[in-house]
Amino acid sequence: MSADFDAIVVGSGPAGVSAAFPLVQAGLKILLVDGGREMQVKPPSKPYLVSRAEDENQWEWMVGRDYYSLRNINTVSPKLRVPTLSYVFEGFEAANRINAHDFIAIGSLARGGLSSAWGCGIARLSPEELNDFPFSPSEILTSYETVSRRIGLSGALKDDLSEYFGIDEWADPPIPIDDLRSRILHRYEKRKADVTPLGFKLGRSRIAVLSQDRAERKACDTSGNCMWGCHRRALYTAAEDLELLKKFSNFTYRSGFVVDELDCAGALRAVRGSDMSGNQTISASKIILAAGTLATTRLALQALNLNKPISMHACPIAAFMLWLPKALGSARPPAFGLGQLSFALKLEHGVAGFGSLFNTTGIPSAEFVRHMPLSKRYGIDFLKALLSSCVVGNLFLPGKLSTSMLSLRTDGSLHVEGGFRKEVPELMHLAEQRLRKVFWKLGAVLLPMSFTVGKPGGDIHYTCSLPMRARPDYGETDAFGELFGLDDIYVVDGASLSDHSEKSHTLTIMANADRIGRKISYDYKDAKCNIV
Repeated sequence: MSADFDAIVVGSGPAGVSAAFPLVQAGLKILLVDGGREMQVKPPSKPYLVSRAEDENQWEWMVGRDYYSLRNINTVSPKLRVPTLSYVFEGFEAANRINAHDFIAIGSLARGGLSSAWGCGIARLSPEELNDFPFSPSEILTSYETVSRRIGLSGALKDDLSEYFGIDEWADPPIPIDDLRSRILHRYEKRKADVTPLGFKLGRSRIAVLSQDRAERKACDTSGNCMWGCHRRALYTAAEDLELLKKFSNFTYRSGFVVDELDCAGALRAVRGSDMSGNQTISASKIILAAGTLATTRLALQALNLNKPISMHACPIAAFMLWLPKALGSARPPAFGLGQLSFALKLEHGVAGFGSLFNTTGIPSAEFVRHMPLSKRYGIDFLKALLSSCVVGNLFLPGKLSTSMLSLRTDGSLHVEGGFRKEVPELMHLAEQRLRKVFWKLGAVLLPMSFTVGKPGGDIHYTCSLPMRARPDYGETDAFGELFGLDDIYVVDGASLSDHSEKSHTLTIMANADRIGRKISYDYKDAKCNIV
């Protein structure tokens, strides 16, 4: 019996589309399935501050017709309370049978996956950071370049983070920087000798956001709508690549098909799932899992019938607020809402941190009031005077500091047990102390009580649950992401990474998926030549 497709890609996020491109370009008959959810609430088209002042219907995208933001008031991230982004997160845990304890489990059923609501931060791993990966760094270099040029990057500038990010040769210049972050950067250039001994380096963020027009996508206009949805399509989402893939005659996209299990009996592989037409089984020669680390791991463990607990990386994360006293009383102008300044911070025992600084424009005041030791009435008045002179920051530590575990239950669900290693509180305390000293020297005050360590899972950087190894065992994958114990099942999303540093990981996931897709396509071409 012949297969319905040469390969089925499960998931339309950054990993799924990146694996699909080389397969489709090689002539394979490819099916890509995903949850297919799309935006239901239209984001603002005018600059954020203009819309807040003039839009009579702003309650629709601020609160939601079904009071979405209020119903989710206790969620960890502001993104999880934005009505325009509700389609990205809703329904994931139930559809993929994920349950968690002491862990914030987040995934997506949306077209484009979590890239529909990400921070667009990108970085390339150095050869040293690829030491634990079972392939030469040169093997992924072409894929880094291919993906970077396809999705559109900005931020290229000769500064102290050029080598750290490692992508400037493929990126456009940075988006114009706002006054607050410009002040910090200018002060850093003057006082670099005072802060670098503290293990601190500062530079422009490298991001998957356009600073120059590209076909139908338009460059960022610094309107401040980043968190709500970019009507100019300046922010990369995998949905952009999905549209490009749909132009190939040998590519089929099936929206709204959620895979529940894999069928690995016999010579063929198959996915079983459901959509509006009911339950179905679709066969292929190969299956490529790109459903996000949690969903992919559940499908893989279920196919292997592997019930032993396995580890997963998740980065410890913290957030903080900086106040620039000399900017007090300044106007609150439109500004780019994602990272424009980033920093690298060396700590102890070889551990390093990475973070970015964000303008407060585009973030409702209520998001800050809820964390203040003041009543809402007085907190709002206080913030009206203060926010125009504040920026917010985040900090990521390496994923290896996680103790999170995944286990398949007898009912086929995936249980997540979250946790961090015992040294994380000490490292976070050290990071807070150093950042306080550094930013004081740069003319900014790290506000008391603002440095807040997130709960496990709040980073949404889940990786390494089915890691690539040179000599894999059950629950691991080989150097090309093939699941040990089950031929022709490939893992290409974050689950297959061998290690996870503090850096943004999406570009590496995409490059690795492209690398694996190339290998599968080469094997396909060789097989055809042998038949001929």
